[in-house]
Amino acid sequence: MRVAIVHDWLTVYSGAERVLEQMIQIYPDCDVFSTVDFIPKKQRDFLKGKSTNVTFIQSLPFAKKFYRSYLPLMPLAIEQLDLSRYDLIISSSHAVAKGVISGPDQLHICMCYSPMRYAWDLKFQYLNSNSKKISLKRLLQAYFLHRLKQWDFISSQGVDQFIAISRFINRRIQKCYRRDSVVIYPPVKLLNLKLIEKSERRDYFITHSRFVPYKKIDLIIEAFNNYLPNEKLKIIGSGPEESKLKKLANDNIEFLGFVNDEVLTDELSHAKGYIFAAEEDFGIAPLEAQGLGTPVIAYGKGGSLETIGDFAGEGKCGILFYEHTAISLAAAVKEFIATIDEFTPQACRNNANRFSEKNFQNKFKTYIDKKINLSITS
Repeated sequence: MRVAIVHDWLTVYSGAERVLEQMIQIYPDCDVFSTVDFIPKKQRDFLKGKSTNVTFIQSLPFAKKFYRSYLPLMPLAIEQLDLSRYDLIISSSHAVAKGVISGPDQLHICMCYSPMRYAWDLKFQYLNSNSKKISLKRLLQAYFLHRLKQWDFISSQGVDQFIAISRFINRRIQKCYRRDSVVIYPPVKLLNLKLIEKSERRDYFITHSRFVPYKKIDLIIEAFNNYLPNEKLKIIGSGPEESKLKKLANDNIEFLGFVNDEVLTDELSHAKGYIFAAEEDFGIAPLEAQGLGTPVIAYGKGGSLETIGDFAGEGKCGILFYEHTAISLAAAVKEFIATIDEFTPQACRNNANRFSEKNFQNKFKTYIDKKINLSITS
């Protein structure tokens, strides 16, 4: 069986690329396609030595830095990929990959991280990030997003089966595309290290993230500044908002910057709790913390509703707050501190193990094998 895997774009190794890595392990003889591939040589291990088949956007001026600026051309580009010789097409998509052209004798399954947010629920955030004033530029952007939304819906009808990364995305696929989907959670890389017991943990909370607005690091800082002045917080990461965030923080907050995996693991393992304030479609970072035995205080919307809590009566691995405010987060932290004996490192790890790479591979391959058998017999 000839297998093609189509990814939106390859520029960093992040959550979607972790899923792609597992797909390649399941189908080691597959061919990989993408609109562009600018992954540095030293970071390409997850591609298992494969060369990527790219579109014409790869060769356009300044594409390496400004590839997102070519989004208007990506629907055209992705439709130029000739996949006619493949039996199975797997699109790994949050944008355009699902728009590849497939024939009646090919099976096209889409691993959908989200319907294209630029065209749907984040449309006005995208437009307002430039200017709220009516201008020719804004009208052109609005028209482009309107056309992109049309293409996104039409291209979704060419997919035979959708896989959603969470029930949250399952509902978005139904809302945007009017298509059913099955939920298979993304893989989380779990380190089978010795758990640090509560008695050995240090007196601080921790979070780590890229410093961009939707991660809500400013909200976490506000909570520890104004409502938790006696609690210590460590923040790991970097990004465009770094200088702004450092100016906001009081003395009980420490910035560690970008750290290597060894330091990150040590800091996560010894924290008494992990803070997660973003609304994510799934959310890998909290599960990585739980895999190291660290309970999570998370915003109760999106994927966190499916990954944080007391599952199967195995014990509490985290606590949720439901208002996107500093005072709501602080109240959850105080509740966590008051009930800290109810959270155990082993319960956290047991929950994280539900999302292991092995479980993903088994569920993903079983599902696709079933669909292949059905397509052969129908």
